[in-house]
This record gives sequence, structure tokens and C-alpha cells, in this order.
Amino acid sequence: MNEVSLATRREFCQQTGQAAAVAMFGGALSAFLQSCSSDDPASSSGNALPKISTTLTNNTITLAIDATSPLTTVGSAALVQYSTSSLLVARTAQDTFVAVNAICTHQNCTITNYSNSTYTCPCHGSQFNTSGQVTKGPANTTLKKYQTQFANNQLTIMVT
Repeated sequence: MNEVSLATRREFCQQTGQAAAVAMFGGALSAFLQSCSSDDPASSSGNALPKISTTLTNNTITLAIDATSPLTTVGSAALVQYSTSSLLVARTAQDTFVAVNAICTHQNCTITNYSNSTYTCPCHGSQFNTSGQVTKGPANTTLKKYQTQFANNQLTIMVT
């Protein structure tokens, strides 16, 4: 009867050790998968960009820049959304705006965060300056830049 008790105790210890190992592996795997998730808030940095919805007419977007616009002040930026895509628009000087494609060149996520003149992709943390140049990977390709024109409080962006 002693041998049966020892065998049972030994099996119990082995099974407990195996269960602990599986639990630890599962936790590590879960943390790894979350770090690759596009929904992981820990991988994003910066503030969420204000959104402007507009329409594209003859490859042109026109935005009124008035007191209600999120682009009123120098240093501000917005995510401009239209029917088929999105642009990142930053006001870099009193009469100067820069517009770039809002789709990250790493894995095609929409860039939604902005802080200190830096756009940050929420999926894997790639960062771009307001001209669309990569400042931190994993992205290694610049965002496409679009021509802008500002006059009479109207910003015109040529999307071609």
C-alpha cells in the first residue's frame, strides 16, 4: 500500500509541475500575441488625432481653416478622411500645411496618433515626422506627400 501512495504522490507532483509549465507558457504566449496586436494600446503613443470628414472632388480636397478647425494653430494636426482613404495634415507654419498618406508603410495600418510633431502608428509603433519621413521603425518607407495650397482660410490638397 505504501508503494501505491508513493506512486500517486509522484504522479501528482509530475502533473502539478506540467500544469504549472503549461500555464506559464500560455501566459507568455498571450503576452507575445498581444504585443503584435493592432488593438494593443500599450504599443501606441501620442494623442489621438482629431478627425475631419470631407469629400474628394476632381482629385482635390478643400478644408475651411477657421476657429472651429482642429488645424487652427501652428503645430496642430488632424486625420482627414474621405471616401477612399485618409490623410495626415499638419500645420507647420502660419501659412504652411503638409499632407501625407495616413496608411503606415509597414503593414498598412491607419496612423491615428500625434505628439510633438511626430505621427505614431498604433499597430507596431512606427513613427514619422510631419513630412512623412520615417523616424522610428519597423516601417522603412516614407509616407506619400501631397501638394497643398493655403489662401483665404481655405486649405486645398491635391490628391493625385
